[in-house]
Amino acid sequence: MYKRILCPVDASDSSNRSSSEAIKLAKESCATIRFLHVIDTFYPILDGIETGNSTEVIKAWHERGISLLEQAKADALVGGVNADSIMLETSSNRVSDVVISQANEWPADLIVMGTNGRRGLNLFLMGSNAEAVIRTSPVPVLTVSSSTQK
Repeated sequence: MYKRILCPVDASDSSNRSSSEAIKLAKESCATIRFLHVIDTFYPILDGIETGNSTEVIKAWHERGISLLEQAKADALVGGVNADSIMLETSSNRVSDVVISQANEWPADLIVMGTNGRRGLNLFLMGSNAEAVIRTSPVPVLTVSSSTQK
């Protein structure tokens, strides 16, 4: 069974659901979870912002990331699961590349992550971190959508 579950978190509905699912799986298999939050500072929109302002935006992203990770670890503790967390920043790699790198370095034997369910033109234009992780992951990937339908 799984012993090391990597769970990227980003405060989306699907991420919140994937975090809950990772905690359930970890409890059932006596696994440890590593919650991962990636700050992607490559946003062309920041190019038009004064340096001081973009620094404040990135600082706010860091503060939000710390809060997300603290909440995820607290939820794991309440669920009776051991968890740690890591926040990484990238400006040159896709978030999916950072997730795969962390899965290799830690090393995880399962990735549980949310998916926003993009299709068609949206998928083509925006890309999908979940899809890229699935295609390149060295370990199984469980994706969780934000849909509540069963």
